[in-house]
Amino acid sequence: MDNEFITLTIPEKKSIALIAHDGKKEELIKWCLANKDILSKHSLIGTGTTARMITDRTGLTVKGYNSGPLGGDQQIGARIVEGRVDFVIFFSDPLTAAPHDPDVKALLRIAQVYDIPMASNKATADFMITSSLMDKTYDHNVINFKENIRQRASTL
Repeated sequence: MDNEFITLTIPEKKSIALIAHDGKKEELIKWCLANKDILSKHSLIGTGTTARMITDRTGLTVKGYNSGPLGGDQQIGARIVEGRVDFVIFFSDPLTAAPHDPDVKALLRIAQVYDIPMASNKATADFMITSSLMDKTYDHNVINFKENIRQRASTL
């Protein structure tokens, strides 16, 4: 079927979401400092405390949303659905339970559904941010959700 997928474009100037669990905030701040020149060329957003700490410690402008446990992960996920987040850096802590784990899983899932590059640790973030695609537009195919819904509705 020709219209099963649609092509979306990640622009040259990306909207990057920066998120970190409490035990990983310091690591993300150090990573942001090390990559400040690259990050400063893009639009940055983040969840509450993380956004504030990055701004305070690096001088980068990071628009903050709610903290993760108060819905910030869901706000970032909604921005992905709206096509307003192109790239996610989420330093998660696999050794500490998070009370908002279902929200984190929902964010991971929505990033996968919309084929958004997402790093969950420093090594992956390093590879992504130094990619030759970082400063270029990038076309990618995602499910044509309107067509998918139309087809599903016609079979019910």
